Amino acid sequence: MDFALIMLVLLLVTGGVWLLDYAVLNQQRVAASINLDKEAAELTVKEPWWVEYSKSFFPVILIVFLLRSFLMEPFKIPSGSMIPTLQVGDFIVVNKFTYGIRLPIVGKKLVEMNTPERGDVMVFHYPENPSIDYIKRVVGVPGDNIVYRNKQLIVNGVVQKQQFEDDYNYLEPGLNFVHTKRYSEILSSGRSYKMLQNPNAPNMHLGGVAEFPYRENCAYSVDEVRCTVPAGHYFMLGDNRDNSRDSRYWGFVPDEMLVGKAFMIWMNFNDLKRIGLSIN
Repeated sequence: MDFALIMLVLLLVTGGVWLLDYAVLNQQRVAASINLDKEAAELTVKEPWWVEYSKSFFPVILIVFLLRSFLMEPFKIPSGSMIPTLQVGDFIVVNKFTYGIRLPIVGKKLVEMNTPERGDVMVFHYPENPSIDYIKRVVGVPGDNIVYRNKQLIVNGVVQKQQFEDDYNYLEPGLNFVHTKRYSEILSSGRSYKMLQNPNAPNMHLGGVAEFPYRENCAYSVDEVRCTVPAGHYFMLGDNRDNSRDSRYWGFVPDEMLVGKAFMIWMNFNDLKRIGLSIN
């Protein structure tokens, strides 16, 4: 079950008990204690355990629910699709209001704020299964023409520069050693970030391409994928380009599925030096 839904249910239950006790139960206990001796009256007025616990937990649950729903939410990185920017085991913090204030659970936007920009690292509900949260990098905004050809990103006809940094090796689960090359990818806006390419991996796995909304906006070949981003949608890529299932395979992310912008790593129990790193 979705954690936000669990929090909402707990909030409604504890808040309901608190209101019921305030409006009815407490008055009944006070009335029942009249004309009793002091010891019996104290026992009668004493709150039942379930009322006491509900009233104690309600403000805590309320604060946590509001923080997670409207301000910040923590996530754990479970896979290597965003290496080298994010490592498996990173605990990150996501800004929930950057892209607008939304109703919890349903995700309906209440207040318009900023829109995602190319280069943002964004958490969103996975379009193929909205109960799962994904994290990728925005490379295409509404109206953009995105081409990924021979491992080169092209946005609106402009090749996004790549500068070779060094060789980058890492271990996958199961102790599978992976050799890649690390590049700085520099967007037309001047924004840059690190990404990986595996020289031994094919450009595309065409067998992994799914059917998705606005599939007609994309064209595929062995060498490239070409897509026009529809209104209200975004095109996402993982920084570990040859080990990421992203918009190349399952399509566009609609605005109503946005969760927030990742901005900081707050913990990694395997590498404490990563604590406090900003996410570029």
